[in-house]
Amino acid sequence: MDAVRVALLREVLAGTEWLGATRRFAGVLRGSVVAHGGGLLLVGTPEYEPWHLAAHLVDEAAWSGTPELAPTLVRHHARPSDPAHLAVGPGRIEEARRGETLLVVAPEEPAELLERVHAARRAGVTVLALGAGGSELSAMAHDTLAVPEGAELDLDSVQHLVSAAAGENGGGASPRVRRGFRDRLSRLAEILTAPPAAPW
Repeated sequence: MDAVRVALLREVLAGTEWLGATRRFAGVLRGSVVAHGGGLLLVGTPEYEPWHLAAHLVDEAAWSGTPELAPTLVRHHARPSDPAHLAVGPGRIEEARRGETLLVVAPEEPAELLERVHAARRAGVTVLALGAGGSELSAMAHDTLAVPEGAELDLDSVQHLVSAAAGENGGGASPRVRRGFRDRLSRLAEILTAPPAAPW
């Protein structure tokens, strides 16, 4: 989903709780990694790997001048022969220490994943969770954004909103320039999707 589509999705969601919720969660994510100088681990489940979120966070890290947002994608079925950015296995969660942030994207919660997340939290890792909510993962996470079954948005759409908002949160000169660009992009999207003017 590109920036224009995110802008359109935000327009559709105006007046709902989703914009505030995704921006708040993105602010927590950004605040955690920036405060500790990076160390963001991103993990899903054996059946659901958030590789798309990883790619968007890498883009947002580059565009926002916040390299701390670029995650290490932890894959349950990683093999040594995979490219380096895809070869990090779940053992990396066990090695995580205080100052690192673990973002868990889990539509379901396998016991093995919960055990690793629990161990990481005990080691001082900040745990953030995107998932169904009201579960064991929510109970052990420092912050959660729940995407319950039957919600207006699916987990993929929420990830797009979170990654885009993570690149926008912050202060200083660089974000001011970035917001201007995004504002212009949003305005362009409005113009391109507006109905044609009535004939005179």
